[in-house]
Amino acid sequence: MTKKTALVIGSGFAGLSVASHLAKAGFDVTLLEKNSSPGGRARELKTYGFTFDMGPSWYWMPDVFDRYFAYFGKKVSDYYQLQRLDPSYRVVFENHHTVDLPADFESLKALFERYEPGAGKGLQEFMDQAAFKYEVGINDLVYKPGRSLLEFADIRLLIGLLKMDVFTSIHRHARRFFKNDKLLRLVEFPILFLGAVPQNTPALYSLMNYADMKLGTWYPVGGMHQIVQGMVKLAQSLGVRMVYDAEVSSFEYANGKITAALTRNGAKYPAEVVVAGADYHHIDREVLEPKKANYSENYWGKRVMAPSSLIYYLGVNKKIDRLLHHNLFFDADFDQHARQIYTNPAWPDYPLFYVSCTTKTDPSGAPEGMENVFLLVPVAPDLEDNEEIQEKYYHRIMDRLEAYCGEPIRPHVIYKRAYSHQDFIKDYHSFKGNAYGLANTLMQTAILKPGIKNKKLKNLYYTGQLTVPGPGVPPSLISGKVVADEIVKDLNV
Repeated sequence: MTKKTALVIGSGFAGLSVASHLAKAGFDVTLLEKNSSPGGRARELKTYGFTFDMGPSWYWMPDVFDRYFAYFGKKVSDYYQLQRLDPSYRVVFENHHTVDLPADFESLKALFERYEPGAGKGLQEFMDQAAFKYEVGINDLVYKPGRSLLEFADIRLLIGLLKMDVFTSIHRHARRFFKNDKLLRLVEFPILFLGAVPQNTPALYSLMNYADMKLGTWYPVGGMHQIVQGMVKLAQSLGVRMVYDAEVSSFEYANGKITAALTRNGAKYPAEVVVAGADYHHIDREVLEPKKANYSENYWGKRVMAPSSLIYYLGVNKKIDRLLHHNLFFDADFDQHARQIYTNPAWPDYPLFYVSCTTKTDPSGAPEGMENVFLLVPVAPDLEDNEEIQEKYYHRIMDRLEAYCGEPIRPHVIYKRAYSHQDFIKDYHSFKGNAYGLANTLMQTAILKPGIKNKKLKNLYYTGQLTVPGPGVPPSLISGKVVADEIVKDLNV
């Protein structure tokens, strides 16, 4: 019997995931990638002996990766090796006060207790609730395709939803357990990337704290791009054809379906099923014929976006003693920065920032005796972005980093590249230059997200961070499976 042909557009985590799941289900799959290498935002930059992960740098929720590879009878260790970080990360507060988060949970409770009597017990209670949210949220909710309210007509799920604090903010929820300002900032920090201030983010997302503080922070030896390489190897072993430098520019149609994708270099790829793993808005509003779009430009204009990022990739020709692998600089007003991302979008006056120095764990990321440094400032999407702004923030951040480290770093930077809104747009057609997709607000959850199926074309589906279940590497892996399962169901494969 002839296999059905499927085209997948984009080789980010969601695209690679859906391609492999469709291939396993019996489809003849071709994956078209705009850029010259796979991974989407998780591409790799190699230059002057330095190796940088260009995007995601945190490996959380290891169980999701385990489950992904297990679908294909494989293990994570078949493709890359994991190392648990201990401390998980360092937080730098005002006056260079540092807190290193231990991997061991009992040690973490003792740390909380030192800052606030009773906070160790509070952390245990907070985490017990977060564990339930993680169990229901990650094992049930995120695997729902978001096509009907009936998906949630399950008594266990409905009972679970009542206990998930969906209508309570994480800001209010955290203050039931902790009073100390530093502890509250430790608990609320993952929210900065979800797309709303803590006051407007459902307490459901304390499940992120469970992922952080119980499941741990890990590092795939060689960098996050090792995950991409493993997924590509798996996809190819299942028969997926990878085609690079193949940006889809338009489609051909017949009988309410896409019949072929056309690329900018003039190639034509027929298909019976098409999955857009590229930016949803770009495919919807710029590649499809206007009358075949799923949503209007007005709809897209009203979506609440997660942040963009201002990133610097730095190659430093010496060692920097006071950095760990992950370093969060909370030596500024958290609420003010969050408001300047979400409430009154603007370049931040005094930003929080993140520093990754993978060479603390993996010296192969830089020449001997040198450091690989990745700086990231979360910023509002859709801001004016130019070299002058990038240079201004570089020096603002480096002033604080050098003051903390107690040594000059800028004179030792032998490689520097800035990356921000316009780069996200140029490389990924990213809507409004966002880095993390749609904000995880209550009104953009589950069936309220852009749908995985085009309403006007019978064979076009969408996967990735602008649809269910949402942004992040683990949700993107899940998104690919969810969409593949729906295609198999719709086509009775």
